[in-house]
Amino acid sequence: MSDKAQLIIGGKTFEFPLITGSENETAIDINDLLEKTGAITLDPGYKNTGATKSAITFLDGDKGILRYRGYGIEELAEKSTFIEVAYLLIFGELPNKQELETFTNEIRKHTLVHEDIKKILDGFPSTAHPMGVLASLFCSQTAFYPESLDPNRSAEGVRLSIVRSLAKMPTFAAWAYKNAVGHPVNYPDNSLDYCSRFLKMMFALPAEDYTVDPVVANALDKLLILHADHEQNCSTSTVRMVGSSKASIYSSISAGINALWGPLHGGANQEVVIMLDQIHKDGGNTAKWIDKAKDKNDPFRLMGFGHRVYKNFDPRAKIIKKAADDVLAKLGVNDPVLEIAKKLEEVALKDPYFVERKLYPNVDFYSGIIYRALGIPVELFTVMFAMGRLPGWIAQWKELRENKEPIGRPRQVYVGEKPRAYVPLNNR
Repeated sequence: MSDKAQLIIGGKTFEFPLITGSENETAIDINDLLEKTGAITLDPGYKNTGATKSAITFLDGDKGILRYRGYGIEELAEKSTFIEVAYLLIFGELPNKQELETFTNEIRKHTLVHEDIKKILDGFPSTAHPMGVLASLFCSQTAFYPESLDPNRSAEGVRLSIVRSLAKMPTFAAWAYKNAVGHPVNYPDNSLDYCSRFLKMMFALPAEDYTVDPVVANALDKLLILHADHEQNCSTSTVRMVGSSKASIYSSISAGINALWGPLHGGANQEVVIMLDQIHKDGGNTAKWIDKAKDKNDPFRLMGFGHRVYKNFDPRAKIIKKAADDVLAKLGVNDPVLEIAKKLEEVALKDPYFVERKLYPNVDFYSGIIYRALGIPVELFTVMFAMGRLPGWIAQWKELRENKEPIGRPRQVYVGEKPRAYVPLNNR
């Protein structure tokens, strides 16, 4: 293969270098395209445009591969913990025993949030969507820690912001839930691990004792690992775009939370449960809805099946399916909606229509089932997604800053009016 690409415009030939990534991905470097040719590219949705070179996550949708820093997602989910994976994504290597202990203790030290943040929380009605609450609370940290605005602060200062983000996110997420249900907030119990601490803040009530089920905590840990990063998607690109202005880590990640809130991005697991409820209310006849899904003239689509990126299978789904089975078995949940989910899963894995079209159950399908079984309300599903995606957002923000990447400034092709004379108001 030639190490250059040629572009012909107006009879003139221009050459641009080719860049090859570590997994043999090829990119045309058009850094000086405008300077050389006077033209720009037009790529709505950036489907063919690489905005950066990143060493964090590799994704091959055709082959069903997802790796964090070179480690397969399957091995990480089986052998690691969410905090270990967070360290890996952010700092580039798996921690040794001492590094993990230090990092865990740092996070534990900063789980409490400033009491004045409760005043912000009190300003939200109980009807406020938890994602709006979460984005606001997370962004408020810029006000409480104004030193985070300094783009030239020390490495120790940056690490402190990173630790605070990881430590306080579960507190904010749990408080967003408590606000929605009208319950008093719980403070973190630092005797527990990361996921157990979050579950206790979520579900503990003043009127009764609460004990964290280790099966549930383990399933949640795996879910967070599987959602920790996913290359340059909408929310991650948003974090990098906002971060490129040298905005604080808190405002950058808050922007990512808001991007994730969109139904085309983080709301897929929520749509799964809404669909299951719809089928249940209709009488629970799964065969009827399977037929509707097969009917090309019917607008109904099965949510949680297939994937925009993964063309053969979602590697995360295989992992989380077992966690879902374990949770359902352990909790002994008797939920007709979850029974419908099992029937749909069975059909999708065997029916030639779904098999041939690779409409397999994806990670959103199984995560929606787990959250439903845990008693987490549908509107909180995307909050759970955000908590898992946090290490990836941090890693991407950190990489951007360390690489001294320029401020993001996409171009456009103007299609508006040509120059015209101003018409005075009385003459219009």
